[in-house]
Amino acid sequence: MPPQTSAPDADERSQGASRSTQGCNASKQAWLAYYSRKRIIHQWTQAHLLAMVECRRILEIGPALGLVTSMLVNIGYEVETLDCGPRAFDYPDVVHHRRDLRDLRGPEIHGYDAVLCCETLEHIEWQRVGSILYELRDSGAKYLIVSVPYMAFQIFIEIYLNRFTARQYFSMKKLLWRKEFTVEPPGGHQWEVGYRGYALQDWESRLAAGGWLIVGREFTGDCRSVFHLLEAG
Repeated sequence: MPPQTSAPDADERSQGASRSTQGCNASKQAWLAYYSRKRIIHQWTQAHLLAMVECRRILEIGPALGLVTSMLVNIGYEVETLDCGPRAFDYPDVVHHRRDLRDLRGPEIHGYDAVLCCETLEHIEWQRVGSILYELRDSGAKYLIVSVPYMAFQIFIEIYLNRFTARQYFSMKKLLWRKEFTVEPPGGHQWEVGYRGYALQDWESRLAAGGWLIVGREFTGDCRSVFHLLEAG
């Protein structure tokens, strides 16, 4: 979810039935490209981590094209979403809060049991992430699930073979801790864990400074991210 400072402060319930499907939903090609085979583990991991704690009302920050939203609604959670732009999908027709995360204050999002903020914070300047974590803590939510890119040393190998087909996937990251991260233009990645100055210890220290206790940590190999399940301290 790349932030935009020009986003208006407004809450909206988008009425899917009154929208043009072509105008709201991504094309099939765009949807399948975004939720690629190697990325889909990200969406499953969010539901998996949520299932580890007792919660009912969820605020999902940066819902993208709505796959996690749909999963959570069908599991039985009460879900609302938040992003700097309008909701990019018709269904499920959940309440959507159109806000810039960098300007958000905790009491404005009071009343949720858990907040999801995955693949989002790396779009915000490192110096400002700490205050956002504090505001999420100040919301009163008991749990927070975050994920960010993880580019430290790692090896991922996957092999599938039967009498009809064979496929393999190999990925390795090394020595990036010696390199400076190249900051992308606004809206792109401003930092990634694993580069010089952004060690995993630095990231977890920032989480703790925001008032969060680490309950669990998981890594995804295909798309190389680190997930944290956090509890308010």
